Amino acid sequence: MKKIIALTFCAFTATSVMAALPPLTPEAQEAATLAKAKTAYGDRVGAFQLCQAQNRVADKYRISGAPAPAACVAPPPFVAPVTAAAAPAPAAAAAK
Repeated sequence: MKKIIALTFCAFTATSVMAALPPLTPEAQEAATLAKAKTAYGDRVGAFQLCQAQNRVADKYRISGAPAPAACVAPPPFVAPVTAAAAPAPAAAAAK
């Protein structure tokens, strides 16, 4: 019984703590966006490398006369996402 009460108390406490987090600062938001873009690019590179490995294995076991495996499409080089802070401020044009 004590374990159930302790578990319930911890669940409610954790929920209230998570609900009270402040919003991200612009710098933290940019860092999160960059991290998300890098992760997505890493996934694309991983998929390309997996495709190449699968094609190498398929080539070893391919029967003559069978079609070759599909070509792998290399991902483009990584480009950091453009953030709102990097764009020119529209407030300067409105200050005229």
